[in-house]
Amino acid sequence: MKELLIFLAKSLTEHPEAVSVDETVDADGTVVYDLTVSSGDMGRVIGKGGRIAKAIRTVMKSAAAREGKRVVVNIR
Repeated sequence: MKELLIFLAKSLTEHPEAVSVDETVDADGTVVYDLTVSSGDMGRVIGKGGRIAKAIRTVMKSAAAREGKRVVVNIR
């Protein structure tokens, strides 16, 4: 699933080399992804009114549900 998030983020940004994802697991088993992009690409990843960020989170939650997992995506 980390690869899916990286693919989505790199597809949206002008500087795909600046995209990085850190993965951690909470005590309750929730997988937390911290997506970091360059400051110039932040608007592209968040989108107008947060629509793109919401869509990314929806896709990731759907992919996690297929595997029986829970995920949280933080954009930094």
